Amino acid sequence: MPDSTDTEMAAAVGPCASIPADSMAFVRQVLDRVGDKWSMLIIAVLENGPVRYTDLQRRIPGISQRMLTHTLRQLAEDGLITRTAYAEVPPRVEYALSPLGRGLHEIAMRLIGWAADHHEEIRAHRSRTGTPTGTTASPRS
Repeated sequence: MPDSTDTEMAAAVGPCASIPADSMAFVRQVLDRVGDKWSMLIIAVLENGPVRYTDLQRRIPGISQRMLTHTLRQLAEDGLITRTAYAEVPPRVEYALSPLGRGLHEIAMRLIGWAADHHEEIRAHRSRTGTPTGTTASPRS
């Protein structure tokens, strides 16, 4: 029996049915990229126009300099944000949503809002199942 990683089969029903089998791996990569917490928060913060790196860092509590740099680079590579460097002393760099990123902004805001609205309920469920609230669930051995 072939492994699902060796050959992609199109889904017969559901949301994956409209995605061609040869595109499924890339679609999963895109979802992984845009669906991570730091990408979502960066896209949300860029809502009102260009923002400098240090301002992004201040507006996204908990993000490390390394993770911010890495995520900005990935979002720019995918065309979701723009990076504009100004030839000034000291140098100035600003990040803004691209038209493609603006299309994702409303979705990101809705997901962040949903998480904010339901975090206490989810915390309660985790406490009932013994899952620590500051971590993600991992398979138990």
